[in-house]
Amino acid sequence: MIRIGILGDIGSGKSFVAQNFGFPVFNADLEVGKLYRKNKKVFIKLKKKLPKYFQKFPVSKNDVSKAILDNKKNLNKIVKIVHVEVRKKMNIFLTKNKRKKIVILDIPLLLENKINHRKDILIFVQSKREQIFKRLKKRENFNNKIFDNFKKIQLPLDYKKKKAHFIIKNNFTKKSVKDSVKKILKEIL
Repeated sequence: MIRIGILGDIGSGKSFVAQNFGFPVFNADLEVGKLYRKNKKVFIKLKKKLPKYFQKFPVSKNDVSKAILDNKKNLNKIVKIVHVEVRKKMNIFLTKNKRKKIVILDIPLLLENKINHRKDILIFVQSKREQIFKRLKKRENFNNKIFDNFKKIQLPLDYKKKKAHFIIKNNFTKKSVKDSVKKILKEIL
């Protein structure tokens, strides 16, 4: 099985690129959302660590946002709790798809949390800063302070770009992304 890890800035289109490969995708952001909505154990752990912010289940994004905005150290506390569960979900995904030729790992903190393996193929999604911001501002609940706090726990983009085996320039058109994906698949298969 070939594991492809998608790297890039917040809002650069990593999930969009991941979906264009046509292979099973593990999307960590979607899994986090499910954990907040469905996993009572995660809620109990969050409530224990940050009782001021987490009082009712399911966990709301507003509660998470408030905790992060009030104190940037809270982000690390939340990540530590949620990360363990996301890793378990990823392992289930990998086991379920072990016979697939390729799997795509769409995990924002792939390198930071040392989830990648040495043999993984890393693809960096590069987008223009102004295009990213234009797209992020359209997102419901977008908050610049939270964005800044997440940026602080991420490795520098230049580092991720150097680690990548391939770079996809995402100008947010399907054609350019599909063409780039085709070229990469031709090279690795």
